[in-house]
Amino acid sequence: MATADQVKALIRCHAAGDDARFYAIAMQVAAQAARSGHSKFAQELRELVDQVKAKASAIESVRGQKPVPLAQPRGELAGLLTVAYPKTRLVDMALTAPLRARLDRVLVEQRQRDRIRAHGFVPMRKLLLIGPPGTGKTMTGAALAGELGIPLFTIRLDGLITKYMGETAAKLRLVFDAILSTRGVYLFDEFDALGSERGSKNDVGEIRRVLNSFLQFLEQDESDSLVIGATNHVQLLDRALFRRFDAVVEYTLPTVEIAIRVMKARLSLLDTSGIDWACAAKASEGLSHAEITHACEQAAKNAILEQSAAVRESELVCALEERRGSHA
Repeated sequence: MATADQVKALIRCHAAGDDARFYAIAMQVAAQAARSGHSKFAQELRELVDQVKAKASAIESVRGQKPVPLAQPRGELAGLLTVAYPKTRLVDMALTAPLRARLDRVLVEQRQRDRIRAHGFVPMRKLLLIGPPGTGKTMTGAALAGELGIPLFTIRLDGLITKYMGETAAKLRLVFDAILSTRGVYLFDEFDALGSERGSKNDVGEIRRVLNSFLQFLEQDESDSLVIGATNHVQLLDRALFRRFDAVVEYTLPTVEIAIRVMKARLSLLDTSGIDWACAAKASEGLSHAEITHACEQAAKNAILEQSAAVRESELVCALEERRGSHA
């Protein structure tokens, strides 16, 4: 049977995601069990390991090669990237049918990327997400990473952009080297800080050089990673950026239908039978997905603190109108 050291080693391998070592130790346990006369257990363990390995191989053939874990980027990259392995899926988002269709197409091309490349074409992998704040652009990056089973790397612009000539471009090169070496979703959030139009009133020479470097790196990038730029201020972007991306995906404030879907999803664990959803949707007009979610959370917490399982329509409408009033 397994020794104490083998059990500890199995746990360490599982925590580190080292499947190959995990399987090797499991086979050692099986061999030791066979020598000790536990032949039935040894055979069952060998068969179980073979089954799990076959299943993992089948999943990799569909999703692509498992990414190299970068739980904590090291060296200079530590100040440029943060990494997460999201569990978010597109089904978790309240999307219009056309927007969902566009994102589904990205996933289809990514999952069939080898087939597409074999015919001389390139799958969609460079996306520019534009639209008001709180409409799901950042969440889309997490959902695409979650759907594809790859890490989400968020570029820290505060660490990337410096006042010293040439330093930002050098850091940008490090980021694109990482994009090439480790497959993932690389999200440039608040992208207008990096891609603002050349020749604008606030333009400085260093920003022009940074943008030129970014355009060059993006055009030359032929990795398997997804590169996503997200901005609330599309009017600030340099026109040359648009043709470097495979697709420009526009996000809008939620329609009445989407607003109701957001509210129902966020309040699904409470009694909402007393809510007139049409009335609540009217109160949410002009709010983003994130603002509607926050208002729902406020109304839900009020119900919980009042020891009530039901959310009152008046409290939900009041929370929504408070959010809208903050725009004034």
